[in-house]
Amino acid sequence: MSYIDKLLDGVEVEWKVLGEVAELKRGKTITAKDKTNGDIPVISGGQKPAYYNSEYNRDGETITVAGSGAYAGYIMYWNKPIFVSDAFSVKPDLNLLNTKYVYHYLLNKQSWIHNLQKGSGVPHVYPKDLATFFIPIPPLKVQEEIVRILDTFTELTAELTAELTAELTARKKQYTYYRDRLLSFEEGEVEWKELGEIAEYSKKRIGSANLDESNYVGVDNLLQDRAGKSTSNYVPTEGNSTKFLPNDILIGNIRPYLKKIWHANCIGGTNGDVLVIHPISEKINSKFLFQVLADDRFFDYNMQHSKGAKMPRGNKDKIMKYLIPIPPLAEQERIVSILDKFDALTSSITEGLPREIELRQKQYEYYRNMLLSFPKQEV
Repeated sequence: MSYIDKLLDGVEVEWKVLGEVAELKRGKTITAKDKTNGDIPVISGGQKPAYYNSEYNRDGETITVAGSGAYAGYIMYWNKPIFVSDAFSVKPDLNLLNTKYVYHYLLNKQSWIHNLQKGSGVPHVYPKDLATFFIPIPPLKVQEEIVRILDTFTELTAELTAELTAELTARKKQYTYYRDRLLSFEEGEVEWKELGEIAEYSKKRIGSANLDESNYVGVDNLLQDRAGKSTSNYVPTEGNSTKFLPNDILIGNIRPYLKKIWHANCIGGTNGDVLVIHPISEKINSKFLFQVLADDRFFDYNMQHSKGAKMPRGNKDKIMKYLIPIPPLAEQERIVSILDKFDALTSSITEGLPREIELRQKQYEYYRNMLLSFPKQEV
């Protein structure tokens, strides 16, 4: 018998509606005078709280439920003073319930709580509806042990995330350092050419019938900070798009400071917000050209010559005048081989980070479900 089975074996559980064993209280709307930058979390309809210099209206352990908006029904837990605005708080009867136990239990029913949303415009979740929700009440000692186990999983996930994030940050800095070093050439050391002399913008077209979510690249699924691309949520169903080929370089042309760039590995299509740079010279290795264009110096140049203030766009003519170093092909290949190793290491951590987090989250959810699944008494 597992530890969890032993913990729950023979435990007597009483079921009560939440409104009988907890105070569900709506907060008041925060006023303009309260909206001074401060350190009091203000809980409203969003997933992330704002921080204002207001007086708190909830203290101690508090569960909050977003009352309106896209995140209506979203559950949060606080153990510090907060201001509840356009949301409501859940304060359990501490003689019967451990606050953190109630929080974990409501999290286990998060999708059900989201389904309480009402309203044809802005969705709302109301305290009176959540108040009718039945909750199992095992002995407080059992509740405390359930909380200890589930909090341990949460802490382990946070620690792992912090470790992997720190490792990823270090590798990215190392990658940037070596790219800057390897792509820095003294005057007269190598030949320099304008980008337009060794590459051109793609003029080819591709029909929508040849595109899907894996080979259509819009500016939205190009990832920031040189992180490549993700699967597209949108694919055109008619007309033609700009065609790209393997080894072409795609650059997001809106807000160049986001550093959206991808070295294509397939045939596909894109739109006018993404530049497709097609190498045409035998003197340039496409991967080497990608590394030069992925360098901060190119993005700084691109921003310097961009057009528009609120939504700057790269200047296509100026981009083609950007100077590219042309060392011998053997040297280009050597540089590419070094940077590819850093790229592979950084990518593996980047891809591994969300996978590890997802794995830990699923593990937490699995044990949460085991620990909080009590046979329901007939009501």
